[in-house]
This record gives sequence, structure tokens and C-alpha cells, in this order.
Amino acid sequence: VQLQASGGGLVQAGGSLRLSCAASAVSGGTFSRYAVGWFRQAPGKEREFVAAIHRIGTTKYTEFVEGRFTVSRDNAKKTVYLQMDRLKSEDTAVYYCAAHDIILTAPVRTGSREYQLWGQGTLVTVSS
Repeated sequence: VQLQASGGGLVQAGGSLRLSCAASAVSGGTFSRYAVGWFRQAPGKEREFVAAIHRIGTTKYTEFVEGRFTVSRDNAKKTVYLQMDRLKSEDTAVYYCAAHDIILTAPVRTGSREYQLWGQGTLVTVSS
């Protein structure tokens, strides 16, 4: 499985962006068994959890983006999205998507070391 993140760019504070994480070299059925997370890393800071979506569609967010970001998935397109609204300058970072296989009853993971698969990052810059 390969992951490709895209959709980053420069946006003014208060604006919106939608990131995409497209999977390849995997069937839609297999992709649907993965939980997919978004992480970000700002300059000089450690990589941090942003949001994740379970294979059953439940979601989890860090408190810093709750209510502003929305994660969703389209298994037929093998793509997970991160809709980012009301962006703030502190959201500036390189955003990464990652995936891990998960059973139905397990909680989605928030630790970066618990994710098996990673895409390359996409840069989001929010100007104030």
C-alpha cells in the first residue's frame, strides 16, 4: 500500500483547504480495513496527531482542531480527506497521512509510532 497526500498550499487565516490522502497498490476492499490518520509537523516541533478515521467511520480529533477540521473517507476512491476550515496561523505545518490495519472493535490510534504506512507530506501555510 502506498499513500499520497496532496492539497496543501498557502491560505489566509480564516480560510479553508482540503487535503487528500490517496492509496494505491491496494484494492478498495483492503483499504477499507485500514484506519487512516493525519499528523502534522511544524518547524522545530515534533510530529503531532491531528485526526483519524476508523474503518467503521468513527473519527477522532485533537482538541486543537476539533470543530474546525473534518476527516472523511471514500473507500471506493481509496481516499481519505481532511477538510480544514477556519484555519489559523498555528495550523501551519507539513501534514502527513498514515494508515494502520485495525479490527472492528479496536480504537483508532493516535500515536505516530502505531501507524505502519506513511505518505509523504504536503505543506500547509496559513498567513495571518
